[in-house]
Amino acid sequence: MWNWFPPLWQDLIVDTTKILVVLVGVILTVAYSTYFERKVIGSMQGRVGPNRVGPLGLLQPFADVFKLLFKEVIVPAESSRFLFIVAPLLSLIPALATWAVIPLSDTFVIANINAGLLYVLALTSVGVYGVILAGWATNSKYAFLGAMRSAAQIVAYEIAMGFALVGVLMAGGSLNLGDIVEAQSGGFLNWFLVPLFPLFLVYWISGVAETNRAPFDVAEGESEIVAGFHVEYSGVAFALFFLAEYANMVLISALTTIFFFGGWASPFEGWAFLGDSWLREGNFIWMFAKISFFMYTFFWLRATFPRYRYDQIMRLGWKVFIPVTIVWIAVEGVMAWMRVGPWSGLAG
Repeated sequence: MWNWFPPLWQDLIVDTTKILVVLVGVILTVAYSTYFERKVIGSMQGRVGPNRVGPLGLLQPFADVFKLLFKEVIVPAESSRFLFIVAPLLSLIPALATWAVIPLSDTFVIANINAGLLYVLALTSVGVYGVILAGWATNSKYAFLGAMRSAAQIVAYEIAMGFALVGVLMAGGSLNLGDIVEAQSGGFLNWFLVPLFPLFLVYWISGVAETNRAPFDVAEGESEIVAGFHVEYSGVAFALFFLAEYANMVLISALTTIFFFGGWASPFEGWAFLGDSWLREGNFIWMFAKISFFMYTFFWLRATFPRYRYDQIMRLGWKVFIPVTIVWIAVEGVMAWMRVGPWSGLAG
């Protein structure tokens, strides 16, 4: 029966199915990230966390969604109504659209494009427009101040992340995310984490800062500027910003996994004594486990570190991370010239 469909329809059905699987998976992950964050932080602080709505509190994310859906969305009288409504979408849509090029396994990716790395850089840079518009469109000086601080922070760390990805490009030799993962095959000693460790630290910490998560959440410093760029938002409009923040957390975790931790590859791939064990096979389970680890790290950082001052955040981004990435790119050039690390297999 499948062969009765024209080839174009077959491709359309397959791609639509992949999009729905990824979209539903990401949204459910985002929803339950809020649950696990409250559980993890509650455990670290000697509290219980959600335990009333459903068994073990597992339906709490759905209760939160329904609460926000039924709350009134108040649009300030002096605001730019169109931009006020568009701003949350500009924050959320790029975080979801980036998943089009994220390979979840060696066989599952929506769009296997050769310029995947450039696509990721382009879309992750668009989210800052949603922040700026949200602060400006409300015609509130508190929101505008939060937007400016948040935008400056995002731009500073976006540059550091871009330089870190130049190092990944040099090691992987391709802009295709699948090829970057394949370049790390052979076990955890072949992962880019080893030769690019400084770039991994820069990329991961910059990812935490770019998502406005603690300890880099000065945009939401209640004692300083009320609640940041989304202070005038309520109901489902605020929910979209909330969803975008957690969607970006999942995205940063997935990208860190792909760029530095071998993506779907197994850490035991080269261990012959394991025989034909499933532990040696790369699959989505390994990808999910690595993403979960980095998501846990987001929660751990929030429960552990105090909020940084704004000047400390900007100094770290401009005066530490950017110079470190530039220096390590030069070190990579020397490593490539000497044929060590990821470049050991290159012809002389």
